[in-house]
Amino acid sequence: MKFFSLLLGFAALTLSGQSTIRVNVRLVPLLVTVKDAKGDLVGSLQPSDFTIYDSGVKQQISVFEPNTERPLSISVLIDDSGSTLKDLKYETTSVKKFLSALLSEGNPKDAASIISFNSEVNLLQGFTRNRTRLENSLNLIHPEGGTSLYDAVYAASDGTRDRDGRHVLVIVTDGDDTTSRVHYPEALKSALLADAVVYPIIVVPISNDAGRNVGGENALVQIARDTGGRHFYPTVGAQLDRAFADILRDLRKQYMVGYYPRDLPKDAKPFHEVRVQMSRPDLQPSARRGYYGDTAP
Repeated sequence: MKFFSLLLGFAALTLSGQSTIRVNVRLVPLLVTVKDAKGDLVGSLQPSDFTIYDSGVKQQISVFEPNTERPLSISVLIDDSGSTLKDLKYETTSVKKFLSALLSEGNPKDAASIISFNSEVNLLQGFTRNRTRLENSLNLIHPEGGTSLYDAVYAASDGTRDRDGRHVLVIVTDGDDTTSRVHYPEALKSALLADAVVYPIIVVPISNDAGRNVGGENALVQIARDTGGRHFYPTVGAQLDRAFADILRDLRKQYMVGYYPRDLPKDAKPFHEVRVQMSRPDLQPSARRGYYGDTAP
């Protein structure tokens, strides 16, 4: 189902006509993963271990959920441009394993959708818990054409925005973007507006920089950092399976930390930079770097 052109028009209206939200009544939820110096996930922390700063101002934590079980809405974005022909069957096999693990444990309201992107962005399967439908949609993928990666991020983000719970984008790609109509800043903004955590899995067919779109790969690394996710550089097979398993492990160990913005400066920018600081220097948090709000009184 080709849906991008309609969704892009709808999303553009949404972005340009958003209702004004007063930050003194809007809960800002942060999904935070925390690792120790060894890189192991830490899941036994208390609210006192977290300090949140919004636009440089310390905030009071109002919501705290360790190992949050809020439902997951995971959009799996699969690059099916012509350059992915060699590895695509291995990638879809790993995606099926990931979906099986996702839907066999956790919140019974967890759901996934499948989106493919080449020169067009195609919704192959909307959000569902039906594994047969999800797996059958993967069989519809046929590599061809260019790569509209940023268009896919933009559209997928908008598609998760109104869903309950946590929003996640998992992107399987070689990192190239050749045919998008939107640019990287617009894709990033759409993900941030949707409170979406982005996990790029960059499967690169060659190891040296020559012939690769290193700039595109770096953009994916940055969008992961800015949204509180992380990136992977696996080969197909065991490494790719491990990347999916690591993503699911991260999602099962997330903290939900929420606050109501208070005492923000009158000249605060529309994009509010958020910083999460830990009580121990050996702990490293990952969370989105900010949100879009309205500082009007």
